[in-house]
Amino acid sequence: MDAFEDLVNRRTRRVYRALVGVVGNFDEAQDAMQETFLKAYQQIGSFQGRSKFSTWLLMIASNTGLQRLRDRKPLESLDDAGAEPEEDFRPRQVRAWTENPEQLCSAAERRGLVERGRLKLPAKYRVVLVLRDLEQLSTEETAPALGLGIPTIKSRLCRARLKLREALAPHFAAKAERIACDHL
Repeated sequence: MDAFEDLVNRRTRRVYRALVGVVGNFDEAQDAMQETFLKAYQQIGSFQGRSKFSTWLLMIASNTGLQRLRDRKPLESLDDAGAEPEEDFRPRQVRAWTENPEQLCSAAERRGLVERGRLKLPAKYRVVLVLRDLEQLSTEETAPALGLGIPTIKSRLCRARLKLREALAPHFAAKAERIACDHL
């Protein structure tokens, strides 16, 4: 019991961050985190050591978060049979940012824009983005954590990044144009 408590204490922040990224709500992430650790405790005997413990724990957290999304939005599909054909996806408003976004707005404002943009992504893209870019798992660690193949992870990560960039482009591109005009 003490060893498991030590594992929980060392992994709490990472699991919580991943769950906030998936469910998009601090209170719900807190509840999902408790559920994650309860499931991990109940299933610790099934951990076979084929991956790192943290990867196994993040897999449980991701599944818990995704289940909460399914319960909240029963129409949002997490598999490839969704209404949006992936092959036809083309970014529409991706423009080059003329200046560094960090120079254009405060860090807090930028984080808020990215957070809101990330939360608008379909769950199947959002969870991959959270695990790869925020939790910094490798593609090889993310694939088994989500029960997907490496090519699927790479494809979804690319689409997530493009969709996020497209969502953020109006904020950063418009500000870059305004600042450039102000300096004339």
